Amino acid sequence: MRDLDLLWTFLEVHREGSISAAAARRGLSQPAVSGRLARLEEQLGEALFTRSRRGVVPTERADALARRIGPHIDALRQALAADDDRAAYRGTVRLAGAADLMAARVLPALAPLTDRGLRLRITLGLAEDLLSELVDARVDLVVSAVRPRLRNVTATPLADEEFVLVGSPGHARTIDPDRLDRDPVRALAHLPLVAYAEELPIVRRYWRSEFGRRPPNTVAVTVPDLRAVLAAVVAGVGVSVLPRYLAEPAIAAGSVEVLHTAGVRPLNTLYLAVRTGGLADPSVALVHRHLLARAREWDVL
Repeated sequence: MRDLDLLWTFLEVHREGSISAAAARRGLSQPAVSGRLARLEEQLGEALFTRSRRGVVPTERADALARRIGPHIDALRQALAADDDRAAYRGTVRLAGAADLMAARVLPALAPLTDRGLRLRITLGLAEDLLSELVDARVDLVVSAVRPRLRNVTATPLADEEFVLVGSPGHARTIDPDRLDRDPVRALAHLPLVAYAEELPIVRRYWRSEFGRRPPNTVAVTVPDLRAVLAAVVAGVGVSVLPRYLAEPAIAAGSVEVLHTAGVRPLNTLYLAVRTGGLADPSVALVHRHLLARAREWDVL
């Protein structure tokens, strides 16, 4: 079984193109994955990967080995996982994330698992607070809008969010289009903001990336739920920056308008974070695997 473990680890690295992503899939630390690869390369007498800025690049020998062993490893893992899968659906997973994203995307994606008996316990809040709870083992998985840089936490990219600056039609009519082209910060400065938090994490990031500075606008409302932010914008309380997936229905209905068109789509990567070794729990691994699979269908949110 020791050689099988080396080959399984190799196959995950080959498929993911990344040691960190393979470590997350296997529920191991990055040094543990690197160590397994080194032992396999020592046995084979040659390197299987070369390092690149984006991860690792397989050699021709690695590609040939992956083609040979892939179907056999998958079949063996499927046979060995039957009992683990049954146990996984009997477990409970403590999942955490932002309220709006959990409601709009994550919980609907996990409905098939709960239909088969899996139990979920959801914690809602800001990413930094939830990641602290992950480190303290109070939750098992976090869908995070910021990239975790914590010891003993492994993060896998989940999906990208596109952001848009929106306001009510009434607020849109107060913007001078010529000034918006010449000096967008001044053109928008009279508009009150509706923000997700006092630090203006989403709005500030948009202003800095698009306009090169922080927003000088007054903040009318802060509320830690983007659905509530959208409701306030529709009501004319102020303007805000929201994920396109959340704002799109209101844009289509004419309840809000896009106030500024970015030259390059402003994106933010969402991460699925787990404690190192946390995927050894079959229920946590089940949710982790299912969310990554479903997120491939989302494209850009």
